[in-house]
Amino acid sequence: MAFLIKSMIGNPLSGIGLGGGGAKEEEAAPTDPAKAAGMTREEYEEYQKQVVEEKMERDADFLNKKAERATLRVCLRDKYRLPKSEQDDNMIEMAGDDVDVPEELLKMVDEDATEEEGKDSLMGQFQNLQNMDMDQLKEKASATVTEMKTKAEEKCSVM
Repeated sequence: MAFLIKSMIGNPLSGIGLGGGGAKEEEAAPTDPAKAAGMTREEYEEYQKQVVEEKMERDADFLNKKAERATLRVCLRDKYRLPKSEQDDNMIEMAGDDVDVPEELLKMVDEDATEEEGKDSLMGQFQNLQNMDMDQLKEKASATVTEMKTKAEEKCSVM
């Protein structure tokens, strides 16, 4: 019980720093990082080389992914005629020529483009007309014509 109380309260003079307890802790800590990690000097150097190589590889992969995303954004901007982004162009230049957009994403963009082209063509418009309800279309047209007639009669005294 006395140990618990002493550890909770502590030595009141230890925090003052009169040169008593700090020197022992500094001597106990090794100055060599290899010894601190429990390795020999050669093992530690090899480990550090591995860490640096892995970090460089991760950074290169990350840069490649960012460039792929930028390439896809450029494709979408071209497709929808949006303004170009200077940041995306810079990202693609930084990555170099080895930027490949995943084929699945390219397929999705191409499918969207073919659907858009199909809707824009004359045959696509005819297909849309076939899918429409003709009775509903006639009702809308007649309602529009009658509405225009009534507004014209209200505004024009000749009619």
